[in-house]
Amino acid sequence: MKKIITIFGSSKPAENEEQYRTAYNIGKQLALRGFDICTGGFNGVMEAASKGAVEGGAEAIGVTVNLWGGPTNKYITKEIKCDTLLERIQKLIELGNGFIVLQGGTGTLLELAVIWEYINKGLMQTKPIACHSSIWRNIVSEMNEQMKLEGRNIDLVKTFDTTEQIVDYLQDNL
Repeated sequence: MKKIITIFGSSKPAENEEQYRTAYNIGKQLALRGFDICTGGFNGVMEAASKGAVEGGAEAIGVTVNLWGGPTNKYITKEIKCDTLLERIQKLIELGNGFIVLQGGTGTLLELAVIWEYINKGLMQTKPIACHSSIWRNIVSEMNEQMKLEGRNIDLVKTFDTTEQIVDYLQDNL
């Protein structure tokens, strides 16, 4: 059975934007290395990663919730419908063997925080978490300083500059 990488990020980037291209490249690279992907199933980063994955021959699972009334993106090969936002987040986490956090807003921050806290508190097994973009580098750095003060593990979330580094890290750790 193929490993699944859950990808989190903004729903806003359009096809001509850098964030979209980054997500597309990650989806494609993961597919070419034998991974399937899972996203929230809608637009922006979710669409781009799904498009890259499908074009690379992988499954693109979309975990959706009908809060916004829109259809899934056209690259989703399997949809899992949830009733609430929290159920959706739980399912996205449950399906992932590893996680990628791309640029995003408060929803993406929430998703990263939930995974990080579940692992930190021993509520789930440690799984690789790879973040891309300066926003996450800053947040992870600040949180690790606090975690160090609390005597907690500061090696749970990794930050990377390139999509190749992220895919290499996941392949090496899964």
